[in-house]
Amino acid sequence: MAVRPQILAYVLEQLEGVANLRWRRMFSGVGLYSGELFFGLIHDDTLFFKTDGSTSADYIARGMPRFMPFPTRPEAVLAYHQVPADIIEDGEELKIWARKSVAVALASQAAKSRPKARAKGRRKPAKKVAVTRRIKRRKKT
Repeated sequence: MAVRPQILAYVLEQLEGVANLRWRRMFSGVGLYSGELFFGLIHDDTLFFKTDGSTSADYIARGMPRFMPFPTRPEAVLAYHQVPADIIEDGEELKIWARKSVAVALASQAAKSRPKARAKGRRKPAKKVAVTRRIKRRKKT
């Protein structure tokens, strides 16, 4: 189901003041961005914010469900929680929750860009040139 224009307008108005706020249509919903950071979405006229271990407790304590893009596949649940209605109605409180979500998105992006550490004991694979030379040496003997 698409997002109704009046719902989108209301949410954007409530979020006015979030740094570099912009939105973009995606699939059957709307993605919310702070600059290039994807921090929230509206799907079926429902607002969801990105969460992690530091913020999900606030949503869970209020009984807010996680975003499930495929209801028949519960393993495909994403790290977004539905925002409580009373928070949406309070523009100042909504901005606080949105800024926390932006921080989560920033931390997630930073974690993705860090080089992955190799497991202990694993050697770096030899370059093809060195392997080719060893093979040629073995053939000569």
